[in-house]
Amino acid sequence: MDTILSIVGVSKTYASGHRALEPVDLDIARGEIFALLGPNGAGKTTLISIICGIVTPSTGTVTVLGHDAQKDFRSARRAIGLVPQELSVDMFETVLATVKFSRRLFGKGPNDAHIEQVLRDLSLWDKRDAKIRELSGGMKRRVLIAKALSHEPEILFLDEPTAGVDVALRRDMWKLVHKLRAAGTTIILTTHYIEEAEEMADRVGVIDKGRIILVERKAALMKKLGKRRMLIALQAPMTAVPADLAAWNLALEDEGATLLYTFDSENEDIPGLLAKLGTLGIGYRDLETHKSSLEDIFVDLVEQKDAA
Repeated sequence: MDTILSIVGVSKTYASGHRALEPVDLDIARGEIFALLGPNGAGKTTLISIICGIVTPSTGTVTVLGHDAQKDFRSARRAIGLVPQELSVDMFETVLATVKFSRRLFGKGPNDAHIEQVLRDLSLWDKRDAKIRELSGGMKRRVLIAKALSHEPEILFLDEPTAGVDVALRRDMWKLVHKLRAAGTTIILTTHYIEEAEEMADRVGVIDKGRIILVERKAALMKKLGKRRMLIALQAPMTAVPADLAAWNLALEDEGATLLYTFDSENEDIPGLLAKLGTLGIGYRDLETHKSSLEDIFVDLVEQKDAA
């Protein structure tokens, strides 16, 4: 793996004694999309703030493209674009001037063609001369993204980028992320909108109460932890699952009117179950199957940790 970002033993404890982040060890590969999932207050923003040099870690090191993020801050930070949760722009400045100024802050020379392309990709080109205070909330969010991309970073952090925005912007964001990744940009996304990670991520990390619970490739995670459910609507309710069906993981729902079969790809035996129902004379009216989403897996992981 060509590592572009390395996090070793990074933790954060504030002066008040609050431990916001347990020691984290994590490597991010060049060109991947990594989604960091967790509920509000889980430590996602703290970790990103440390990587971007906004917050000083209590322990550990962060290395960006071979640069120590504390000892060689400027070189490390120049490689990073950050889209924060909060709006942090001059409301009386124009869109174009704001994005150009952000590029200059990172020591980059003028590149009008790049700035125009970024604004066009974000549907902001027609608004380039508008003052930011005149824009809608969604358009202001797009300006934050344009600022983060202005200096052509190799790593882009999206911290809850679509929180509180409309569906159209969310879809536009997904398209832009795929385009950036195709151009070689490494993207780290924090979100509690699980469908964003399911749509975009190569790997998924789950964080809760400041601790990384799991890091796994999305496809492998969904195969390993994802479960499928089949709902069998019975012709006549049952009071209990017959002993002859003990070989299947079955339960009754809807006051015995529905038979629930839970399985994964390794132990699935739908044909055998249906054949056995026929042998036992158990009739059914309908079948419906559901596959676990990444959200189902995330909720299960957090609940298991809380119960431990």
